[in-house]
Amino acid sequence: MAGLKANCLICGKPLVYWEKAQEVTCHTCGKKEFGHSICEDGHYICDVCHRAEGVSCIIELCSSSDSCNPIEIMNEAMRDKSIYQNGPEHHTLIGAALITAFANAGGKASNGEPLDKDAALAELKKRSMQVPGGTCGFWGTCGAAVSSGQAMSILNGSTPMKQEPWAQCQRLTSMILGRLADIGGPRCCKRTGYIAVLTAVPYINETLGSNMQLPSEVTCTFFSRNAECRRQECPFFPNANVDVKAAYQPK
Repeated sequence: MAGLKANCLICGKPLVYWEKAQEVTCHTCGKKEFGHSICEDGHYICDVCHRAEGVSCIIELCSSSDSCNPIEIMNEAMRDKSIYQNGPEHHTLIGAALITAFANAGGKASNGEPLDKDAALAELKKRSMQVPGGTCGFWGTCGAAVSSGQAMSILNGSTPMKQEPWAQCQRLTSMILGRLADIGGPRCCKRTGYIAVLTAVPYINETLGSNMQLPSEVTCTFFSRNAECRRQECPFFPNANVDVKAAYQPK
């Protein structure tokens, strides 16, 4: 698979996006479904094939990690070849990094007992796999925000019938979406993932009494793989605009 510059995983050519879904056939498994994009040469990869190896890598890494810093966990995972520049595997990564850091920092489950990290990761995997690629453009909500909300709902025991835990999850995702909207597109799963985690950590620490850690500064090392990188207008670019950087870096 090519996967260069966040393009087609088969041939490396740019993707073409449609506003309305069309019938497509996965080049890898042959499954027919409706999708919103193919590459310039007509290749389509379904979400299941796109993220299968990446999600397995994420869960394995998080299960064995002892880090209390979700940015550190994310960066370690994203350096693996199975995590592409953009893709639905990030919908698992963001929530998994938060759950892992929370558990490693001694965070408690909603019943007051130590969090069972592996059980929480397994539940996060189930939920995150239901979120397709392209939600940021087609659903009106970014998968990084959804994944953060899923993690929060697992940590605080939220269900559709609970009052404050339910509200805490909505509040977190709305905060993240507001920050993503302020900076705008186009999509970059590294940028949105960093913003989601930098927003989620202080909120979860305060709300649930945890002690997750963040670095003093977040610098992206993946920008060369993204043809749509906003460069100086991204707060995590090495040479970012000073004002943009100040608005999004850890306080």
